[in-house]
Amino acid sequence: MTDTPQSAPERADDALKAELLALAQEAAVRAGTLLRDGRPADLGVAATKTSPIDVVTEMDLASEKLITGYLTEHRPHDGFLGEEGASSDGTSGVRWVIDPVDGTVNYLYGRPDWAVSIAAEYHGESVVGVVAAPVRGETWYAVFGQGAFLDGHRLRCRPSPPLDQALIGTGFGYITERRVAQAAVAQELIPRVRDIRRGGSAAIDLCDVGAGRLDGFYERGLNPWDLAAGELIAREAGALTGGRPGRPADGELTLCASPGVFEALQPLLERLGAWHD
Repeated sequence: MTDTPQSAPERADDALKAELLALAQEAAVRAGTLLRDGRPADLGVAATKTSPIDVVTEMDLASEKLITGYLTEHRPHDGFLGEEGASSDGTSGVRWVIDPVDGTVNYLYGRPDWAVSIAAEYHGESVVGVVAAPVRGETWYAVFGQGAFLDGHRLRCRPSPPLDQALIGTGFGYITERRVAQAAVAQELIPRVRDIRRGGSAAIDLCDVGAGRLDGFYERGLNPWDLAAGELIAREAGALTGGRPGRPADGELTLCASPGVFEALQPLLERLGAWHD
């Protein structure tokens, strides 16, 4: 019997993964129901972030409060990282990474492409991801090492086409200078791919790669809560994820695609400067 090196990270067992998945699913359903059914016609704005386009609504804050309250009730020693300010280290080794409304502008305009995104990390490793899009009537979820699913059906990303036949999703930031740079990259990319889609929710775009609805997705400027759950779901469906060559997905660049598309698209995005403004 070989001793496990002390430096090796502690792994979550199946019982813990199952518990975390059940809690994430229930929290996402409750928050999604609150957001869908409680959306007022004259949706009030609680605050603004970086520009008038990027708003934090009262419902956004209510969703995060509901999620953190529910999870804390069941696991009081866990940590949190949330878009709307929830941040604590916890003592259990589990940290929840929460986006209470991913696709806020879609939500404000009454468009269906918004979601509640909840991921659970164990000692820094993503082990559970749930993305619920209540208006679309869809919930994606994944457990590390156990596959990805959409409403109970196992997901696989699409077989990789040549890049010029690949349908690619992307997103744009809220700061004007960044949007101009991202538009320039998209202009160079469009002639090299089948087409580009811009859905407005990174969490859903990542899941759509896993579900075979996109061949790839990239975006600059994402935060951990934007991608934590969706990235795990896509990877468990067979997609590759990363950032700039040799680096993980991060705020500079997040790339997710079927393997062949990933290998073609990553060096192209590097050359086009998709990782900087």
